Amino acid sequence: MELRRADKIAETLEQLVFAGEYQNGERLDEHKLAEYFRVSRTPIREALQVLVSSGMAEQIPRRGVFVRQPGPVELMEMFETMAELEAACGRFAASRITDAGLQQLVDANHNCQQAIEAQDHGRYYAENEVFHQAIYKASANGYLEKQALQLQNRLKPYRKIQLRFRGRLAQSMAEHVAIVTALQDGDAEKASDALRRHVAVQGEKFHQLMASLNT
Repeated sequence: MELRRADKIAETLEQLVFAGEYQNGERLDEHKLAEYFRVSRTPIREALQVLVSSGMAEQIPRRGVFVRQPGPVELMEMFETMAELEAACGRFAASRITDAGLQQLVDANHNCQQAIEAQDHGRYYAENEVFHQAIYKASANGYLEKQALQLQNRLKPYRKIQLRFRGRLAQSMAEHVAIVTALQDGDAEKASDALRRHVAVQGEKFHQLMASLNT
């Protein structure tokens, strides 16, 4: 129960950071946050650790936890790296994915579609994570999977906020379908290209993301 509550608090804090309520470098005070959320300090500590693990905050010994947002260059570099990691996963998975792995992707897509129909962004992202993690696993490369999971976690708040752009949910879903088709066909290059395009943020998409972080 405490962990679930902490996850909800962490998500709210992410949104407050994006909304400008907390500035880069600002200390997140446990006592004040406990009063704000009307909870004990235990779920607040858990929530702050969620932010630290995702890179949204930094813990400094004997000083506390501070908001940590990447600049535009660092953020673009992280998305470029994520796109290439996912492209590599897709290339390997095209020849290594099992029937069970393909079914997991189809099931995740079905759940994503249900989330779209319910306009439930949170549920869509949760199923989207299942979808991508299944591809990492299907690459059958443990080191690559570990690196992809780490960067996915680091980019989680930024990938989530993208889904709130107008029309992005439907576009994301269409990209998922193309990825599954390529994997079903065993087409390594199509799977790789589809995943790279799906994850990369370029041009207007990146400007939208940066604008959302500065409003």
